[in-house]
Amino acid sequence: MPKKNEAPASFETALNELEKIVTRLESGELPLEEALNEFERGVQLARQGQSKLQQAEQRVQILLAESEDAPLSPFTPDAE
Repeated sequence: MPKKNEAPASFETALNELEKIVTRLESGELPLEEALNEFERGVQLARQGQSKLQQAEQRVQILLAESEDAPLSPFTPDAE
């Protein structure tokens, strides 16, 4: 398991770890000090995830701005 302050390798890894923390906290079986540590780690992961999502949104906006002539259309997946 990663150190408490270590950033996870990816957004998906962070989300998975955050889900596990929520499950442990919701169980109500953790001692207070351990629950506080888990909560603190969960807040860190949530902030890191939010930051990664904001970065991804900025990248999409930059990519769309670079091709202003390209019309946007609704996504319609091919029929299978």
